[in-house]
Parts: sequence; structure tokens; C-alpha cells
Amino acid sequence: MALSWKARRRWSIFVLLVALPAYIVAAVSLVALFDRPPFWLELLIYVALGVVWAFPLKALFKGVGQADPEATKKPDSE
Repeated sequence: MALSWKARRRWSIFVLLVALPAYIVAAVSLVALFDRPPFWLELLIYVALGVVWAFPLKALFKGVGQADPEATKKPDSE
């Protein structure tokens, strides 16, 4: 079952305010467990982790910034 526009909007706000900061803390903690790699490798790891989170959530964020497509249009007043 597909999510409605309002549900997608609410979930996207939750992801941006709660899940993404938790993901960042987890990624930094995971990288900190190992000895510090060379700068270029550390940069590559953070760039990859920074891009990877968005792919599974692409459908959630698609169209959220647009007007509600399910809203009824108001009739033009003449």
C-alpha cells in the first residue's frame, strides 16, 4: 500500500530530524572503532555513507516539497 502525501511528508520530517542524526552518530562511531585511516580513505568512507542513506528513502522524499496533489482544487470565483 502506497503512503499518502501527508504520511510521506510526516515520515520525511521524522527521517530528517531523528533518523538522519542517529545515522550520522552511528557512522561516526563505527569509523571511530578502527584506527584512523588515511585522509583520502576516511573522506571516501564519509562521502559513501553520506550518499548511501538517500537511496532507500528516495521514494519517501519524492514530491514532498510540492503542493498536495490529493487536495481538492478551489473553484475560481467570478
